[in-house]
Amino acid sequence: MKKDVKLHFDIFIRYLILILIGILGVRFFYFLFTALTIYPLHFLFNLFFNVSRSADILFVQNIPIKIIGSCVAGSAYYLLLILNLATPKIDFKKRILSLLFSFGSLLVVNILRIFFLSFLLISGSALFDIAHKFLWVIGSVIFVVGIWFITLKLFKIEEIPFYSDLSYLLKYSIVKKSKRRKKN
Repeated sequence: MKKDVKLHFDIFIRYLILILIGILGVRFFYFLFTALTIYPLHFLFNLFFNVSRSADILFVQNIPIKIIGSCVAGSAYYLLLILNLATPKIDFKKRILSLLFSFGSLLVVNILRIFFLSFLLISGSALFDIAHKFLWVIGSVIFVVGIWFITLKLFKIEEIPFYSDLSYLLKYSIVKKSKRRKKN
């Protein structure tokens, strides 16, 4: 019985956190990761070009590169959080480490993506538009899914987000119903 209470409480807390962050919106992720994206980009560009910054705009070789919300990919961080919290049977330390790994990986990949695209823009490459659209539409999905699968493998996570919780709750409710019927 104690194990059931602990599992129910775990499910309740994980989904409560998701709901609360959902109510706050992904603005939290955009707020947090905008600076974490802009400053490393500024540093990287400074290695190769003359760079200045004004709020969320980097001027590289006098070409303005505005880091907008889509560039920061706050929704992708939120999706990684959803996948993490919707996955049961991960102890607290492993959950935190896997979140740090997935967020850190996405941050690095995203910074490199923006740097690469900006380099194409600065150099006047004809590939900029197609590369930008491809990486925005398809690449972002591939990055998030890839990072999630690497996280699963690296942290030896075997449960399935949402499905494992739902199957447990369904199984638990069926067992409880059959126990009540047997008593009557």
